[in-house]
Amino acid sequence: MSNPHNDDTTHFGYRNVRKEDKARLVADVFHSVADRYDLMNDLMSFGIHRLWKRIALEHTGLRPGMRALDLAGGTGDLARRMARLVGPQGQVILSDINASMLARGRERLEDEGLIGPLDYAQANAEALPFADNSVHCITIAFGLRNVTDKEAALREMYRVLKPGGRLLVLEFSKPQNPLFARAYDAYSFTALPLMGKLVAGDADSYRYLAESIRMHPDQDTLKGMMEAAGFDQVEYLNLTQGVVALHKGFKY
Repeated sequence: MSNPHNDDTTHFGYRNVRKEDKARLVADVFHSVADRYDLMNDLMSFGIHRLWKRIALEHTGLRPGMRALDLAGGTGDLARRMARLVGPQGQVILSDINASMLARGRERLEDEGLIGPLDYAQANAEALPFADNSVHCITIAFGLRNVTDKEAALREMYRVLKPGGRLLVLEFSKPQNPLFARAYDAYSFTALPLMGKLVAGDADSYRYLAESIRMHPDQDTLKGMMEAAGFDQVEYLNLTQGVVALHKGFKY
């Protein structure tokens, strides 16, 4: 969705804030929820987020020896599985702008003994510290909606990908059935903050997460944004009636 105000502001959930403030506000949310993030994901999605991520993995095209970048990778769900796909001769970089989330992910993966092909980088998706044409696949799962300048981030992802490489964006989107959409809205704005309060002691952060989903571009808008950033053969797959969509695009 476009910002109805001026170029110096953007949305933080339903609030309008200065662009330079959004990254800090988003960081505060994820610092707050980092320790309970995995548990809350399971509760909020009834465990279905695991299926969504498994479907995304099937579209990575990763093979042994390849190099992949998992942006906004949080606690490492995707990176763990990607590391198995690329094997010891490959590399997976788990990246997140939030230090608390990245530390939690690193601790979790190292506790599981996953050290070989994994590296870690605290990075802003709008200014990636990686060379041009340097990775075969980029994934970003449930993170793009929190980026202030999504167009800049998509251009950076395009820059970093090797020719022939692909981007996968797994993100909440717009449900296709109106009745289902109304039920989903009711759940998002009542159950999510309540669960956040009871489980994580933080209703406000989960209210923001529900709002941020509604403010994120719908399926066709995001497809157009990816094409504008240079991606070819952009397509999307609706999951769970469009609650989530998997967008895929290639760099040629």
